[in-house]
Amino acid sequence: MEKTVTPQLPTYENVRNMIYSINRKYPFVNCRVCGRSLAGRGIFVLSLGNTCEPVLIVGGVHGSEWLTVLAALKFFESVCESVCNRTEKNGICYYNTLRCRGIVVVPCLNPDGVQISLTGEQGAGPYSELVRELSGGMTAEWKANARGVDLNHNFDAGWETLHKQEIEAGIVSPAPTRYGGEYPESEPETTALVNLTRRVCPRHVIALHSQGEEIFWRYGEAVPERSERMANAFAAVSGFSLVEGEGLYTHGGYKDWFIKEFRRPGFTIEMGRGENPLPLSDFKQAYPPVEEILALSMVM
Repeated sequence: MEKTVTPQLPTYENVRNMIYSINRKYPFVNCRVCGRSLAGRGIFVLSLGNTCEPVLIVGGVHGSEWLTVLAALKFFESVCESVCNRTEKNGICYYNTLRCRGIVVVPCLNPDGVQISLTGEQGAGPYSELVRELSGGMTAEWKANARGVDLNHNFDAGWETLHKQEIEAGIVSPAPTRYGGEYPESEPETTALVNLTRRVCPRHVIALHSQGEEIFWRYGEAVPERSERMANAFAAVSGFSLVEGEGLYTHGGYKDWFIKEFRRPGFTIEMGRGENPLPLSDFKQAYPPVEEILALSMVM
Protein backbone atom coordinates (compact mmCIF):
# COMPACT_ATOMS: atom_id res chain seq x y z
CA MET A 1 0.00 0.00 0.00
CA GLU A 2 1.37 3.41 -0.98
CA LYS A 3 2.47 5.58 1.90
CA THR A 4 0.55 8.79 2.47
CA VAL A 5 3.29 10.44 4.52
CA THR A 6 6.28 11.05 2.26
CA PRO A 7 9.23 13.37 2.84
CA GLN A 8 7.77 16.69 1.74
CA LEU A 9 7.74 20.13 3.29
CA PRO A 10 4.97 20.14 5.91
CA THR A 11 3.20 23.32 4.89
CA TYR A 12 -0.28 23.59 6.32
CA GLU A 13 -1.81 22.57 3.02
CA ASN A 14 0.44 19.51 2.67
CA VAL A 15 -0.16 18.41 6.27
CA ARG A 16 -3.91 18.82 5.93
CA ASN A 17 -3.86 16.76 2.73
CA MET A 18 -1.80 14.02 4.39
CA ILE A 19 -4.18 13.90 7.35
CA TYR A 20 -7.26 13.70 5.12
CA SER A 21 -5.60 10.98 3.03
CA ILE A 22 -4.84 8.92 6.14
CA ASN A 23 -8.44 9.33 7.26
CA ARG A 24 -9.76 8.18 3.88
CA LYS A 25 -7.38 5.24 3.69
CA TYR A 26 -8.06 4.10 7.27
CA PRO A 27 -11.71 4.89 8.08
CA PHE A 28 -11.29 3.53 11.62
CA VAL A 29 -9.20 6.62 12.47
CA ASN A 30 -10.84 9.41 14.44
CA CYS A 31 -9.86 12.77 12.94
CA ARG A 32 -10.91 16.10 14.42
CA VAL A 33 -9.77 19.64 15.17
CA CYS A 34 -9.11 20.50 18.82
CA GLY A 35 -8.61 24.22 18.28
CA ARG A 36 -7.37 26.88 15.90
CA SER A 37 -4.19 28.89 15.66
CA LEU A 38 -4.02 32.67 15.79
CA ALA A 39 -4.21 32.78 11.99
CA GLY A 40 -7.21 30.43 11.99
CA ARG A 41 -5.48 27.20 10.98
CA GLY A 42 -6.86 23.97 12.39
CA ILE A 43 -4.93 22.07 15.05
CA PHE A 44 -5.66 18.49 14.01
CA VAL A 45 -5.93 15.46 16.26
CA LEU A 46 -5.72 11.86 15.08
CA SER A 47 -6.65 9.03 17.43
CA LEU A 48 -7.02 5.29 17.38
CA GLY A 49 -7.67 2.43 19.78
CA ASN A 50 -8.87 2.35 23.35
CA THR A 51 -9.64 5.88 24.54
CA CYS A 52 -8.78 5.06 28.16
CA GLU A 53 -5.40 6.57 29.09
CA PRO A 54 -3.81 6.72 25.61
CA VAL A 55 -0.30 7.80 24.67
CA LEU A 56 -0.39 11.42 23.49
CA ILE A 57 2.25 12.48 20.93
CA VAL A 58 2.74 16.12 19.89
CA GLY A 59 4.76 17.44 16.96
CA GLY A 60 5.36 20.89 15.51
CA VAL A 61 5.58 22.79 18.80
CA HIS A 62 8.29 25.02 17.36
CA GLY A 63 7.97 26.39 13.86
CA SER A 64 11.51 25.69 12.64
CA GLU A 65 11.38 22.16 14.05
CA TRP A 66 8.97 21.08 11.33
CA LEU A 67 10.65 17.72 10.74
CA THR A 68 8.78 16.57 13.88
CA VAL A 69 5.45 17.03 12.08
CA LEU A 70 6.45 14.44 9.51
CA ALA A 71 7.73 12.11 12.25
CA ALA A 72 4.42 12.23 14.16
CA LEU A 73 2.38 11.61 11.00
CA LYS A 74 4.65 8.84 9.68
CA PHE A 75 4.49 6.96 12.98
CA PHE A 76 0.72 7.26 13.16
CA GLU A 77 0.36 5.97 9.61
CA SER A 78 2.64 3.01 10.36
CA VAL A 79 0.42 2.11 13.31
CA CYS A 80 -2.67 2.33 11.08
CA GLU A 81 -1.05 0.09 8.46
CA SER A 82 -0.16 -2.49 11.12
CA VAL A 83 -3.73 -2.45 12.43
CA CYS A 84 -5.22 -2.74 8.95
CA ASN A 85 -3.00 -5.64 7.90
CA ARG A 86 -2.76 -7.22 11.37
CA THR A 87 0.99 -7.39 10.97
CA GLU A 88 3.83 -6.55 13.33
CA LYS A 89 5.73 -3.29 13.20
CA ASN A 90 8.77 -2.74 15.43
CA GLY A 91 7.98 -6.15 16.91
CA ILE A 92 4.51 -4.98 17.97
CA CYS A 93 1.13 -6.12 16.68
CA TYR A 94 -0.77 -2.87 17.03
CA TYR A 95 -4.04 -4.59 16.18
CA ASN A 96 -3.80 -6.44 19.50
CA THR A 97 -2.11 -3.61 21.41
CA LEU A 98 -4.80 -1.07 20.56
CA ARG A 99 -7.54 -3.24 22.02
CA CYS A 100 -6.41 -2.08 25.44
CA ARG A 101 -4.20 0.88 24.57
CA GLY A 102 -4.81 4.04 22.57
CA ILE A 103 -2.83 6.63 20.64
CA VAL A 104 -3.63 10.32 20.20
CA VAL A 105 -1.45 12.40 17.88
CA VAL A 106 -1.35 16.17 17.41
CA PRO A 107 0.88 16.32 14.32
CA CYS A 108 1.36 20.09 14.41
CA LEU A 109 0.55 22.21 17.47
CA ASN A 110 1.95 25.38 15.90
CA PRO A 111 0.79 25.46 12.27
CA ASP A 112 1.38 29.21 11.96
CA GLY A 113 4.96 28.91 13.20
CA VAL A 114 5.70 26.06 10.81
CA GLN A 115 4.16 28.01 7.93
CA ILE A 116 6.25 31.07 8.80
CA SER A 117 9.44 29.00 8.91
CA LEU A 118 8.66 27.37 5.56
CA THR A 119 7.08 30.18 3.56
CA GLY A 120 8.09 33.43 5.23
CA GLU A 121 6.22 36.24 6.97
CA GLN A 122 3.11 35.79 4.83
CA GLY A 123 2.54 32.54 6.72
CA ALA A 124 1.53 34.64 9.75
CA GLY A 125 -1.59 35.98 8.06
CA PRO A 126 -2.78 39.05 9.96
CA TYR A 127 0.44 39.03 12.02
CA SER A 128 2.76 39.18 8.99
CA GLU A 129 3.90 42.74 9.71
CA LEU A 130 4.83 41.81 13.28
CA VAL A 131 6.76 38.76 12.08
CA ARG A 132 8.59 40.86 9.48
CA GLU A 133 9.62 43.34 12.16
CA LEU A 134 10.70 40.72 14.72
CA SER A 135 12.48 38.39 12.31
CA GLY A 136 14.32 40.92 10.21
CA GLY A 137 13.56 38.65 7.28
CA MET A 138 15.20 35.59 8.91
CA THR A 139 11.98 33.60 9.14
CA ALA A 140 13.46 30.13 8.51
CA GLU A 141 14.58 29.97 12.15
CA TRP A 142 11.23 31.18 13.54
CA LYS A 143 10.08 29.03 16.50
CA ALA A 144 7.23 31.03 18.05
CA ASN A 145 3.58 31.29 17.05
CA ALA A 146 2.30 34.09 14.81
CA ARG A 147 2.53 36.78 17.50
CA GLY A 148 5.96 35.88 18.78
CA VAL A 149 5.12 33.65 21.76
CA ASP A 150 7.19 30.50 22.22
CA LEU A 151 4.56 27.85 22.96
CA ASN A 152 7.04 25.73 24.90
CA HIS A 153 7.48 28.63 27.32
CA ASN A 154 3.74 29.26 27.65
CA PHE A 155 2.54 26.33 29.76
CA ASP A 156 1.67 26.76 33.43
CA ALA A 157 4.68 25.04 34.96
CA GLY A 158 7.02 27.37 36.79
CA TRP A 159 5.96 30.10 34.38
CA GLU A 160 6.65 32.96 36.83
CA THR A 161 10.19 31.70 37.43
CA LEU A 162 10.74 31.33 33.71
CA HIS A 163 9.32 34.81 33.10
CA LYS A 164 11.89 36.30 35.47
CA GLN A 165 14.65 34.37 33.72
CA GLU A 166 13.47 35.68 30.35
CA ILE A 167 13.57 39.26 31.65
CA GLU A 168 17.09 38.73 33.02
CA ALA A 169 18.08 37.46 29.57
CA GLY A 170 16.61 40.57 27.94
CA ILE A 171 13.55 38.79 26.51
CA VAL A 172 10.73 41.14 27.47
CA SER A 173 8.41 41.17 24.45
CA PRO A 174 7.36 39.02 21.48
CA ALA A 175 10.30 37.42 19.70
CA PRO A 176 11.10 34.61 17.25
CA THR A 177 11.89 32.33 20.23
CA ARG A 178 11.91 32.03 24.04
CA TYR A 179 9.31 34.68 24.91
CA GLY A 180 6.70 33.02 27.13
CA GLY A 181 3.81 35.41 26.65
CA GLU A 182 1.99 37.77 28.99
CA TYR A 183 0.69 34.94 31.17
CA PRO A 184 0.60 31.12 31.10
CA GLU A 185 -1.74 29.59 28.51
CA SER A 186 -2.21 32.99 26.86
CA GLU A 187 -2.09 31.44 23.40
CA PRO A 188 -4.93 29.54 21.69
CA GLU A 189 -2.54 26.77 20.63
CA THR A 190 -1.42 26.17 24.22
CA THR A 191 -4.98 26.26 25.50
CA ALA A 192 -6.10 23.78 22.85
CA LEU A 193 -3.45 21.24 23.89
CA VAL A 194 -4.13 21.73 27.61
CA ASN A 195 -7.85 21.16 27.08
CA LEU A 196 -7.24 18.11 24.89
CA THR A 197 -4.84 16.62 27.44
CA ARG A 198 -7.30 17.07 30.27
CA ARG A 199 -10.01 15.51 28.16
CA VAL A 200 -8.12 12.36 27.10
CA CYS A 201 -6.09 11.99 30.34
CA PRO A 202 -3.00 10.30 28.80
CA ARG A 203 -0.96 7.78 30.71
CA HIS A 204 2.15 9.54 29.34
CA VAL A 205 2.98 12.19 26.74
CA ILE A 206 5.79 12.70 24.25
CA ALA A 207 6.61 16.09 22.71
CA LEU A 208 8.76 15.87 19.59
CA HIS A 209 11.39 18.55 19.06
CA SER A 210 14.69 18.93 17.22
CA GLN A 211 17.64 18.71 17.50
CA GLY A 212 20.36 16.98 19.56
CA GLU A 213 19.28 13.32 19.88
CA GLU A 214 18.38 13.90 23.52
CA ILE A 215 15.62 12.91 25.93
CA PHE A 216 14.32 15.25 28.64
CA TRP A 217 12.28 13.39 31.24
CA ARG A 218 12.44 15.15 34.61
CA TYR A 219 10.59 18.15 36.00
CA GLY A 220 10.66 19.41 39.56
CA GLU A 221 11.23 17.28 42.60
CA ALA A 222 8.38 14.80 42.15
CA VAL A 223 9.59 12.34 39.52
CA PRO A 224 6.59 10.29 38.41
CA GLU A 225 6.69 6.57 38.86
CA ARG A 226 7.90 4.77 35.70
CA SER A 227 9.63 7.89 34.35
CA GLU A 228 13.23 6.85 34.87
CA ARG A 229 12.60 3.29 33.72
CA MET A 230 10.90 4.53 30.56
CA ALA A 231 13.60 7.12 29.90
CA ASN A 232 16.33 4.49 30.19
CA ALA A 233 14.43 2.18 27.84
CA PHE A 234 13.94 4.99 25.29
CA ALA A 235 17.66 5.80 25.44
CA ALA A 236 18.57 2.15 24.98
CA VAL A 237 16.52 1.65 21.80
CA SER A 238 17.39 5.01 20.23
CA GLY A 239 20.94 5.75 21.33
CA PHE A 240 19.76 9.19 22.50
CA SER A 241 21.24 10.79 25.63
CA LEU A 242 19.28 11.48 28.81
CA VAL A 243 19.62 15.13 29.78
CA GLU A 244 18.15 17.69 32.17
CA GLY A 245 17.04 21.21 31.29
CA GLU A 246 19.08 24.22 32.34
CA GLY A 247 18.40 27.95 32.49
CA LEU A 248 15.63 29.01 30.12
CA TYR A 249 14.84 25.37 29.38
CA THR A 250 13.76 24.35 32.89
CA HIS A 251 10.13 25.54 33.00
CA GLY A 252 7.11 26.37 30.87
CA GLY A 253 7.19 23.36 28.54
CA TYR A 254 4.40 20.94 27.71
CA LYS A 255 6.03 17.91 29.32
CA ASP A 256 6.78 20.08 32.40
CA TRP A 257 3.13 21.05 32.71
CA PHE A 258 1.96 17.46 32.17
CA ILE A 259 4.28 16.07 34.86
CA LYS A 260 3.20 18.79 37.30
CA GLU A 261 -0.49 18.47 36.53
CA PHE A 262 -0.89 14.70 36.17
CA ARG A 263 2.09 13.28 38.11
CA ARG A 264 2.64 10.95 35.16
CA PRO A 265 5.63 10.54 32.82
CA GLY A 266 6.24 13.17 30.17
CA PHE A 267 9.11 13.35 27.69
CA THR A 268 10.67 15.79 25.27
CA ILE A 269 12.42 13.96 22.45
CA GLU A 270 14.97 15.93 20.41
CA MET A 271 15.33 14.26 17.02
CA GLY A 272 18.22 14.70 14.58
CA ARG A 273 21.47 16.63 14.77
CA GLY A 274 22.55 19.93 13.28
CA GLU A 275 20.99 23.39 13.20
CA ASN A 276 17.26 24.07 12.95
CA PRO A 277 15.57 23.93 10.62
CA LEU A 278 17.01 20.52 9.81
CA PRO A 279 16.80 19.89 6.05
CA LEU A 280 14.21 17.55 4.63
CA SER A 281 17.04 15.27 3.51
CA ASP A 282 17.83 14.55 7.19
CA PHE A 283 14.47 12.91 7.79
CA LYS A 284 15.46 9.47 6.50
CA GLN A 285 18.26 9.23 9.04
CA ALA A 286 16.61 11.14 11.90
CA TYR A 287 13.29 9.29 11.94
CA PRO A 288 14.14 5.60 12.73
CA PRO A 289 15.34 6.12 16.34
CA VAL A 290 12.28 8.27 17.02
CA GLU A 291 10.07 5.49 15.67
CA GLU A 292 11.73 3.07 18.11
CA ILE A 293 10.93 5.39 21.01
CA LEU A 294 7.34 5.95 19.95
CA ALA A 295 6.77 2.23 19.37
CA LEU A 296 8.09 1.40 22.83
CA SER A 297 5.89 4.12 24.34
CA MET A 298 2.85 2.25 23.05
CA VAL A 299 3.48 -0.82 25.19
CA MET A 300 4.96 0.71 28.37
